[in-house]
Amino acid sequence: MNKRDGEEAEPRAGGDEAAREEGSVRVSDRRRVRLDDAGEGVRVEAEAGDAPSLKPKYVEELEARTRAAEQKALDVQARFEQVRAQLQRETDETRQRLNRAAKERLTREKAGFVASLLPVVDNLRRAIDAAQEGGGGESLLDGLRGTLSGFEGALSNAGVEPVAAVGEQFDPELHEAVDTVEVEPGRDGEITAEYSRGYRLGDQLVRPARVQVGRSRGAQAAAE
Repeated sequence: MNKRDGEEAEPRAGGDEAAREEGSVRVSDRRRVRLDDAGEGVRVEAEAGDAPSLKPKYVEELEARTRAAEQKALDVQARFEQVRAQLQRETDETRQRLNRAAKERLTREKAGFVASLLPVVDNLRRAIDAAQEGGGGESLLDGLRGTLSGFEGALSNAGVEPVAAVGEQFDPELHEAVDTVEVEPGRDGEITAEYSRGYRLGDQLVRPARVQVGRSRGAQAAAE
């Protein structure tokens, strides 16, 4: 009787376990167990990706948009830096090209001015040679006149013009009064003599003319 009871008890135990399995929920522990470096203990780590995200969907969308906006800003900044560097290079190249052109133009102008002075040097040499060969004073004078004419022509070609003086009214912006001479009242302030000629280049005064200015007796008395 006891044996049968035992034989009948085992199936019931198995049935009870099956019933418990049917009524329970199976849980899989997906954590990984690793031995530490010394092999004496264990570390339990949750497998990556198992933890569900606690952020709402709209927060994730906002974060994604923010990351996209930040990336776009970085792209725009990089493009801006590239364009600025390119403009800087082009500006430097243009400046260098203009500087070279200006230097070349200045060199050409200097060369042209020097070339215009060479005939003056030739005339001076001819005048000296004529004087050394015993030529008369008239030939020497003619050589000097030719030299002066050539020099004035070179100045005129360079844009240099003499300042009108004798017979003109004194202008302190163009003339420098060296002394005065008494004249009739109608000629007060008139330039009566020129000691050295003045020159100007366009609107710029290169050198004022050094002149003598006429002063009437009445003007002199008023000034005193």
